[in-house]
Amino acid sequence: MKCPACGLALAEMTVGGVKVDLCREGCGGIWFDHLELQQVDDVEEAAGETLAAVSPAVDASVRPGGARACPRCGHPAMTQHRYGPRSNVLVDECNRCEGIWLDGGELAAIRAEFTSGADRQAATQAVLDEMAASGNERILAEEQEAARQAGPQVHEPFILYVLRTVFGMDPRKQA
Repeated sequence: MKCPACGLALAEMTVGGVKVDLCREGCGGIWFDHLELQQVDDVEEAAGETLAAVSPAVDASVRPGGARACPRCGHPAMTQHRYGPRSNVLVDECNRCEGIWLDGGELAAIRAEFTSGADRQAATQAVLDEMAASGNERILAEEQEAARQAGPQVHEPFILYVLRTVFGMDPRKQA
């Protein structure tokens, strides 16, 4: 497989039973097949420490802007969205094979956002509770504004992604 960010070959690496594809010689990005990232994204998960410590090569060059193609299935444009509620980390996800691409340093940033898996779950529940209490409008507006500020590379605000994929609803289409 080729790195979607810098074009170099990805190398397989197994850490704590999780097999990932790593851009060791280039940008330091990591490809996770469906549901693999959830096994290393919390600071409590020791397997993620090794992967979070991966750094880009000194002379790494990342291709600028635009949608990236999926390194696993070749889908031409992965969707970029925030990793979690109010997360500052933008990840690339393939809508076809559901794998996730993290640029170099993004796994460390994800692991640093919450001190435990329980904290991450509490933050998610708080967002869902706010949505239920407010009728979704305010939170949806905040997510859309955050996506606008992040720039045109963000195709869908995270909260819309969650509502659409987890709950099967799209507030943009509700009357």
